[in-house]
Amino acid sequence: MIVRLTFLSFLPQNIVQAKKVFEEEIVPVVRKQRGNIDCRLLEPIEKTDDYISMTTWETKADADAYNSSGIYRQLVEKVKKDFAKDPVLKVYTTESILAHA
Repeated sequence: MIVRLTFLSFLPQNIVQAKKVFEEEIVPVVRKQRGNIDCRLLEPIEKTDDYISMTTWETKADADAYNSSGIYRQLVEKVKKDFAKDPVLKVYTTESILAHA
């Protein structure tokens, strides 16, 4: 399983709108992508921390196909005006954890 985490810092005055776009426009598109298991926006308890867009994928190939399809970039563009700084994408796997379980 692959987990893609995009760390997002929103302008304070744009948070409500960005969360609405995420839930109404981004989540439905991502969940329709081949191999997607989950998509959600994690809201920080500490308001100075970043929001995190978390997507979970069945395989690395599915996550890579999503990234290279251009859909990821199109979705980021929907909330780009709301960013306080550029988002940071990090990708993780659970394969090593499962192999040792």
